[in-house]
Amino acid sequence: MQNYQDFLAEVLISEDALQKRVAELGAEISRDYQDRNPLLICILRGGVMFLTDLMRNLNILHSVEFMAVSSYGVGNRESSGNIRITLDLNTNVSGRNVILVEDIIDSGKTIASVLELLSTRHPESLCVCALLDKASRREVYVPICYRGFTIPDRFVFGYGLDIDEYYRNLPFVGVVDLERYHPCP
Repeated sequence: MQNYQDFLAEVLISEDALQKRVAELGAEISRDYQDRNPLLICILRGGVMFLTDLMRNLNILHSVEFMAVSSYGVGNRESSGNIRITLDLNTNVSGRNVILVEDIIDSGKTIASVLELLSTRHPESLCVCALLDKASRREVYVPICYRGFTIPDRFVFGYGLDIDEYYRNLPFVGVVDLERYHPCP
């Protein structure tokens, strides 16, 4: 496997900056959802690291659920816009205060489709908490209530975000130098 340092163009967001901002988001959500017992729905797999750290920074009662959604073809780095739910919720969201936790919002197509689906299940409230927002690539409006960072249109990895399913474990968000990256076999 190729060492990530061979294709790391730059560290876009350091571990310290990530942890500081996640703590701030946790404080904001704790304040806004005091006594409301929100249901955090994490979009797998990229959102897991963010969700875990976010939960550590909440000081309110909350519960967690997971969804897996696919809009990318195998080996494809661009969203097709056609989403497929590969893992649906086990929890009824009707009447619940739902916070959709996502690693990155790019075109907005996938998350907008998930929001549309969840809204048909009649939650009390529904909002998005996104670690990264590539606002310059937005094709569909997404109401982001809690935003970690707005980032430029660069291919990023680390802190839950993968390159071909690898490197999610890195504690920072880095930018890929695609000319130096060679896919793993």
